[in-house]
Amino acid sequence: MLNLTPRYPTPSAAALPADLQPLAAESPTLARLFAARGVIHLDELDTQIAHLLPADGLYGVDTAAQLLDQAIDAGERILIVGDFDCDGATSTALMMRALTAMGANVDFVVPDRFKYGYGLTPEIVDLGIATYQPKWIVTVDNGISSHEGVARAEAAGVSVIITDHHLTTKPVPPAKAVVNPNQHACDFASKSLVGVGVAFYVLGRLAKLRREADKPSVQVSKYLDLVALGTVADVGILDKNNRILVHYGLAAIRQKRCSVGILALLAQAGRDVASISAQDFGFVLGPRINAAGRMDNMRIGIECLLADDWAEAEGLAQQLERLNRERRAVEGEMREQADEIVQRLGDEDTLADSARGIVLYQPHWHQGVIGIVAGRLKERYYRPCIVFAPADTDKTEPEDMIKGSARSIAGVHIRDAIEQVAERYPELISHFGGHAMAAGLTLKAGNLPAFQDAFFEVLSDFDAALFTPQVMTDGELQAMDFSLQFADMLKHAAIWGHGFVPPIFDGVFEVVQTKILKDKHLKLSLRYPDVQYPIEAIYFNYDTDKWDYRAAQVHVLFELDINEWQGKQSIQLMVRDLAVVATD
Repeated sequence: MLNLTPRYPTPSAAALPADLQPLAAESPTLARLFAARGVIHLDELDTQIAHLLPADGLYGVDTAAQLLDQAIDAGERILIVGDFDCDGATSTALMMRALTAMGANVDFVVPDRFKYGYGLTPEIVDLGIATYQPKWIVTVDNGISSHEGVARAEAAGVSVIITDHHLTTKPVPPAKAVVNPNQHACDFASKSLVGVGVAFYVLGRLAKLRREADKPSVQVSKYLDLVALGTVADVGILDKNNRILVHYGLAAIRQKRCSVGILALLAQAGRDVASISAQDFGFVLGPRINAAGRMDNMRIGIECLLADDWAEAEGLAQQLERLNRERRAVEGEMREQADEIVQRLGDEDTLADSARGIVLYQPHWHQGVIGIVAGRLKERYYRPCIVFAPADTDKTEPEDMIKGSARSIAGVHIRDAIEQVAERYPELISHFGGHAMAAGLTLKAGNLPAFQDAFFEVLSDFDAALFTPQVMTDGELQAMDFSLQFADMLKHAAIWGHGFVPPIFDGVFEVVQTKILKDKHLKLSLRYPDVQYPIEAIYFNYDTDKWDYRAAQVHVLFELDINEWQGKQSIQLMVRDLAVVATD
């Protein structure tokens, strides 16, 4: 049997919150799924836009809106400085569209991770001033740690407004306004807004201010497709507020009331617009836009989101598709090399006993892909992982700078862990920033061995139990749940994602038939008690050498899905893990 941990161990209706018990009469499974995710009252699932948190509690939002209002009225040039990921691209596109509609003189500068680094660096400030001669710089999805960049801008007579969501434990830069729900002075009820969500709130307050003064304005909610995309692609926690934003953005895209660039990207991916889900933001759209910042320049991604002409959007989407294929090829090669290095350290059991983290560097690795590789290693070995690559060139001198991308596991706040290293050994890290689950840092190549020792030292302070993976399950389905009706209800019952995880189930099935597809996919026909028809299941990229053809019963961990083939729909289990429990 699989070693699984129940996400909700008491599925009886009597144990459910009172507000969920009427739902349990209709669907006991759906009721316990919501309870497992902390839902106590059904109104927590209400995604009406009227239930969005008001901007009042967002510290600095009024100041930012007033300054932007004055800048628009005075015709002063505003320059948007974003980040080189999907959140940064959607934030920049949102600012450009909304500010332009309100009459602003606005441009954006394209961040290039290979030349200028992350955030409002002095170098990006100099580039922006030389190219656009702005009076104002507005950061999106960055800036909360950019003290030097703000100082450079202010010295040149350029005022700065920071909009960001990243964590900081230090005083904020002395910008004219700082809007960030995670700054110390902010009491905003949701700390889970990503960069594009913060930009949405700032623009919403500005639009309201201008409407009340009878000035050119815009309904910022018309751009919720961008907000939804950036929120999910940046793995924002889907609290109620973010679920509302994603719900409306998703609905707009399904109805084609959205950026032409998003429609072009979906066409490139062969996705049906009318049936896309929130997961498509993270697995279909996000990677294609991120490929621009990883492999080339994020301008391609931003211009795709800003395109209003189909031919232009289609051409840009094709470029992003090519870049994403290139990214996959580079990533695959780096992952193989990283796995070989890790395996030389010992097998997975030895690694689990000897080290609580993985720190890797190769001088030929591609800086744009290290975050993805770190994430894959984290998933495979279940430990915090940091992957480094050269900051600028393939030099390997000790004084040359290298950049690292970190990914973590539940219970290990990776940004705070890196900060502890910086506090204990101030000479090791040049700068860093990030979140609980992902972070970035820069240091000298010669400091890497000492950094690795210091990082492992910090990890040794954590409870050892955190480094043992727990595979969660939402339990077994009832026979009546193996239906198209329940699968469709499940898909549309909520916005599933980070912080409101998609349901995953397990059960013991009888094996009726087995097929191996393309030498790497295991396709099963299964039977479940009291279900009168076979249930199809697919396990993609299964190690087929492990399959026991005598299998009569299997314990399966799966997601419930609907398969569409030649106009017909059927239930399909997307297998995530499997164990043979009986053989003929």
